[in-house]
Amino acid sequence: MTGLLPFVSDLPLVDHHCHGVVTGDVTRAGFEAMLTEADAPSPLGTSLFDSLVGLAVRERCAPVLDLPKHAPAEVYLERRAALGADEVARRFLRATGTTDFLLDGGFLPDSLTTTAEFAGLAGTRAHDVVRLEQVAEAVIQGTTAAGFAAAFADELGKQAEKAVGLKSIAAYRVGLGLAGERPSPSEVEAAAGRWLAGGGGRLADEVLHRHLVFTGLDLGLPVQFHVGYGDSDVDLHRCDPLLLTGLLRATRDRGVPILLLHNYPFHRNAAYLAQVFEHVFVDAGLITHNAGFRAPAVLAELLEIAPFGKVLFSTDAFGLAELYHLGTALFRQGLSDFLRTALDADAMSEKDAVRLCALVGHENATRIYRLEHV
Repeated sequence: MTGLLPFVSDLPLVDHHCHGVVTGDVTRAGFEAMLTEADAPSPLGTSLFDSLVGLAVRERCAPVLDLPKHAPAEVYLERRAALGADEVARRFLRATGTTDFLLDGGFLPDSLTTTAEFAGLAGTRAHDVVRLEQVAEAVIQGTTAAGFAAAFADELGKQAEKAVGLKSIAAYRVGLGLAGERPSPSEVEAAAGRWLAGGGGRLADEVLHRHLVFTGLDLGLPVQFHVGYGDSDVDLHRCDPLLLTGLLRATRDRGVPILLLHNYPFHRNAAYLAQVFEHVFVDAGLITHNAGFRAPAVLAELLEIAPFGKVLFSTDAFGLAELYHLGTALFRQGLSDFLRTALDADAMSEKDAVRLCALVGHENATRIYRLEHV
């Protein structure tokens, strides 16, 4: 692992997909639970500190808390508790060099900071991304099958006025094999009727997920899709972004950006889609901190064919402030290593490296989410 190129070390970043941080102190078990996508704690006798993300915490996060690199887990957690949750969050968030955080507040919102609270801790700007399914699941409780489409469009429009983007978690519910055609009003009504007949709880209907996406596209805001790696709720084989090809073909003339989030282990497939569809953009969020020192290899694979103008930075950090720092530090390391290799091979000039670095770090996100107007 080499030192960072100066223009990567100082690069301002826009984290275009992340979540809030926990609002109180956490136990060791709670801390380790947020180091993994698994639902249950590690089996007796094992620890998430014995994983690449756990080792990365001890290597890269310990110095931010005034500890030596590789401090033992017990020492690290004692120091974290002594500082308190707010101070820990301030230190890690402000060490990232991030100018704008785009927060999906749709998952466990009661246990995390609000967007305003997060901005206060980070000392910079934070913006909302609206989760489509969260809106739909709230709306269905107060409407009929016939009235669902209009009620959803109305509520989504209201929430979108205060947001910079929208997000679909169809991958978790029905997979990414969404048809390319917009559902007809009668199809939407019938699907909403089935949903209501089942109690109107967790949305898991392909027709309605597709309807949510098209309704979101009508608003012109960028639409994010969770892709690939996630918790045990996902059937990973149904989360390959290539399954979205029909939908991407059908929406390319709308001029609305579609963002493929995370993508591992399908990041090369996502890079292909970003290359061939002008409205598709990609990142390597979530896997970046989970892969620890191996994260640069994943980023390099994403950049093999994805144009620099189609790649964004994100952490998908959730709960632990450490994950923002790790996602950022490991992204910088991966980008620096990739560009240094290209410079050593005389595959690009340093001027080009600086320019391409800025695209990925913040310019693409600023353009796509229109952050200069917020």
